[in-house]
Amino acid sequence: MGTRYGQGIMVTPAEHHPDIDPQRFAVHHAPPRGFRQAYVREGVGGVPLLCVHGWPESKRIFWRVIEPLAAAGFEVIVPDLRGFGDSELGPDGFHDVASHALDLHALVRDVLGHERVVVLGGDLGGPVVQDLALRYPEWVDRMVLFNSPLPYLKDLMADIADTRPPRESSDYFFRQGTDADALAAELATPGERVRYIATFYTSRFWAHPGAFSPDQVVFHAEPFADAAHLRASFGGYESSFDASKRAAPSMIGRNERTRTLVLHGPSDRVIYPAFDRMAAVVFPNHVGPFQLRDCGHFVPWEAPHALVSGTMAFCGDLLARRG
Repeated sequence: MGTRYGQGIMVTPAEHHPDIDPQRFAVHHAPPRGFRQAYVREGVGGVPLLCVHGWPESKRIFWRVIEPLAAAGFEVIVPDLRGFGDSELGPDGFHDVASHALDLHALVRDVLGHERVVVLGGDLGGPVVQDLALRYPEWVDRMVLFNSPLPYLKDLMADIADTRPPRESSDYFFRQGTDADALAAELATPGERVRYIATFYTSRFWAHPGAFSPDQVVFHAEPFADAAHLRASFGGYESSFDASKRAAPSMIGRNERTRTLVLHGPSDRVIYPAFDRMAAVVFPNHVGPFQLRDCGHFVPWEAPHALVSGTMAFCGDLLARRG
């Protein structure tokens, strides 16, 4: 029997496929900044690779790439950000980019002991890894970036068309950023919260059509069934509109230093259509950009082989040294 959240929403047993098994990987916990942060850590001793999820995601979005990345020689570190998944809410009430970046630096450097790291992320995880690369330039060795918000560099991007997300896809952004309490109150039951999140994997066309089966949609939406976690997850959007929602200024801007692999799922209907060209401007020291066929917003799930093989090639010299 599954856990029923309402009409059309049911979590079914996952034994038949490891991709949607919540117990597939051991989950560890540590309190690097005053709250209990959950993370998966596979391939200990390999090249440290920090994988940062976005919204509406959790560490589960990386389920398809953790094993092959670990087998390739990476130590794959996949946390739940504060207020997401199995992690507790931020004790100070902040859930913005700077808070996430500071949390992850404390977890990976101070708790796990890594002096250098490769960072990988998209969506909200994209600004977080961008922040880390500028905040700690000696710590971040390289970056893998896909389908992420970017700083808008007006002069340098003047000749690039489609530098803004489609207007029709922005309603959720404004509502979550400016009316979060009312929206959270409307989503009053676990079923309503799961169904709301499910739309981002289906009818809102973030993903390539057919990329997620019904069971897979629920697997990714289910962590948001908890009211407190869903409300906290809106914090990143609130911080875009209200400076009082930021623990500290985020460090997002042009980065000429960090070597960056740029990947783009072009079926995405929420991020900038010109993401690849824009990212090439923001990160002059880049590899790619590479567009991924039949892939949308959720690159680790929709194009796992491309992400794994691209990251392996990008970090081949680092892997060879560890080997």
